[in-house]
Amino acid sequence: MAQVIDKEIADYLPLLGKQEKQTLLSVIKSFMHLKSESKHISIEQYNQEIEASEKEYEDENFVTHAEFVKEMKKW
Repeated sequence: MAQVIDKEIADYLPLLGKQEKQTLLSVIKSFMHLKSESKHISIEQYNQEIEASEKEYEDENFVTHAEFVKEMKKW
């Protein structure tokens, strides 16, 4: 399947203009950047983040959906 996609991309690439190729290159680079950033965290780190989130909720440090929609309408 990947070979079919690679061929299709190769077929379309010559049809693109310079600006389109630059845009496509930027998209590819951003995908690669995201891919390199997606590192797994330890179960301990995961549990710490959950506990921190629960504490924020218990301390009522959050915005309700209704409050968010109201604020968003001001944008």
